[in-house]
Amino acid sequence: MPTNIHVMNSLLERFLRYTAYDTQSDADAVTRPSTVKQVALLTLLTDELQALGIANARLDEHSFVTAHIAANNGKTTPGIGFIAHVDTSPDVSGASVQAKIISTYNGGDILLNDEKQIYLRVADQPELATYKGQTLITTDGTTLLGADDKAGIAIIMQLAQHLMLHPEQTHGDIYIAFTPDEEIGRGVDGFDVQAFGADFAYTVDGGQIGELEYENFNAALAVLTVYGCNIHPGYAFGKLKNALSLLQEFNALLPSGERPETTVNREGFYFLHQMQGNAGKASAQYLIRDHDRELFNRRKLQLEENAAQLNRIHGEGTFSLQIKDQYYNMRDVTEQHFHLVENAIKAMEMAGVKPLVQPVRGGTDGARLSFMGLPCPNLFAGGHNFHSIYEYVPLESMQKSLDVILNIVKLYSV
Repeated sequence: MPTNIHVMNSLLERFLRYTAYDTQSDADAVTRPSTVKQVALLTLLTDELQALGIANARLDEHSFVTAHIAANNGKTTPGIGFIAHVDTSPDVSGASVQAKIISTYNGGDILLNDEKQIYLRVADQPELATYKGQTLITTDGTTLLGADDKAGIAIIMQLAQHLMLHPEQTHGDIYIAFTPDEEIGRGVDGFDVQAFGADFAYTVDGGQIGELEYENFNAALAVLTVYGCNIHPGYAFGKLKNALSLLQEFNALLPSGERPETTVNREGFYFLHQMQGNAGKASAQYLIRDHDRELFNRRKLQLEENAAQLNRIHGEGTFSLQIKDQYYNMRDVTEQHFHLVENAIKAMEMAGVKPLVQPVRGGTDGARLSFMGLPCPNLFAGGHNFHSIYEYVPLESMQKSLDVILNIVKLYSV
């Protein structure tokens, strides 16, 4: 697909249309999806797919949008899927997103919000310099943008439109899926891989241009509850058992050099993600991450040993720890289907994109899907600074992502 103004404008219009929907998910909810507001965008996407002539596009009872564009190449070739998620992170508001468009970025710091004097600064974001002369879409400094993963949605929808408007473009079976609740780890709960139909798939949920990821963290969530004994501080001597202080004691047992802010590449960490409470009772959530399965298991064991040690000191039942695995390193699966990586690299090179193959310091729907029988590496959608008010995406990176997935379609159609 040649780069042209029409395609760029269409991508931009789609992306802005989707970011106007507040689709923030909620980890504390027990419904599916976790927030009703996600359904509005899922419904819109279903309607848009059907309007393109994809009559089988549907929104199912599990809140998955799926669609199938039948092969026209007259050959038996693998069916390829492209997947993105509609929800945005609970960490930062996604309501009333007011995206700002810098038609031609001339370099230097970007003023996101004049009233609050919030800047996107080159000193903090040195990669900005590489996008001089391009079109940048940023936040207004009050919400996230939603490029994670509405940029991916816009790219996949643009692919669908291209294939439907250009029947001369030969291709194998193409499958599309949009999921809710990826940001809270429930994105593919109930996803029927066999019914979906694809042999392989790619999530279009990565960051900067060129990113290609076929391995990710092993992940677990640890919930620690500390039970104290709250006594009036004036009469506390020998009686007060401060749950907050005990929680600090637990946290101090973890190595300070193994936190997200002090680790890179394949190095794992403990992340104190949330904590709350008072002297009588306190709780904390830890995210446990490591690319190596053995080290991952050791991390979980370390938390259990720390809780047991402190219970021996402060009394049994003072510390209660629950650990739940969330997802595993998809490399165990994707390495068995390495053509997915090789073809993605080739597709990038065909599009003039330098491949940036690296492990995900996080997870995607593709990690779980890979273990569910659908090998699923992750491709870039172009965004930066996800889950923050400093999120931005170059439009040209989205265009290149579109070129790449179209090249993947070509490579799997012969």
